[in-house]
Amino acid sequence: MKHTPPTLSHENYLIDTHCHLYMGSYAEDLPSVLTNASLNSVKKIICIGIDIKSSQQAIDLSNQYDFIFPTIGIHPHDVVNIDDATYQELKTLHNRYSDKIIGYGEIGLDYAKNYSHPHLQLKHFNKQLELANEFELPIIVHCRDAQKDTLKTLKKHGPFKNSGVIHCFSGDLKFAEAVLELGFYISIPGIVSFKNATELHEVAKAIPLERMLIETDGPFLAPTPHRGKRNEPAFLPFTANSIAELRQTDINEIAFHTTRNAELLFTI
Repeated sequence: MKHTPPTLSHENYLIDTHCHLYMGSYAEDLPSVLTNASLNSVKKIICIGIDIKSSQQAIDLSNQYDFIFPTIGIHPHDVVNIDDATYQELKTLHNRYSDKIIGYGEIGLDYAKNYSHPHLQLKHFNKQLELANEFELPIIVHCRDAQKDTLKTLKKHGPFKNSGVIHCFSGDLKFAEAVLELGFYISIPGIVSFKNATELHEVAKAIPLERMLIETDGPFLAPTPHRGKRNEPAFLPFTANSIAELRQTDINEIAFHTTRNAELLFTI
């Protein structure tokens, strides 16, 4: 199987809209990971916070590299640890680094693993949506096996002035259409390259390119031909090419639209 990433024309590039560069998987070779990303036409990376520590780490990386853009927020797995001090720390981070932070999240609901009780997840999803609106930041939403409650909660707090994205989209076309009606974007992960990901194939073929983003969710969910290995931004062209093949178009069209969408949504 061909392991060389597909190439783009010189005027096009990709944006990895969701990666966790501070995780231990990258600790030993992060500079090489970032160089490889650039060599494979990935010119901007959004580094997603999942708790206070990682939010600060994402900001620190953005201070080191001008092509990394940070977000802050508390992942649904971690809301079991939230208290009033957590919200104050989030506000302090935002006030201190408002010129750096480009999004709020990832936040949301995960009923597949339930590391935090669903009641707590809902409580803090609501509170963090309020905070995202207060900060006037686009929202990065995690939704796994929780489509009904995710839509209900987003409708309750919307419309969102600065929009948002359902990251690592894993729902069906009906859910995708409901998300689009709310004015959100849909981010397609490397799972789209898996032969058995038929629902995601349908979504990737059907949604408007004007509302699509792409991501690695690195270090997780590496696309074919690297499935099962550590994911990294340099693999993003495989995801873009899989979408292009599904839509019977060229990778450069996918790159053009998804990059423009990311730059518009996150103002980067």
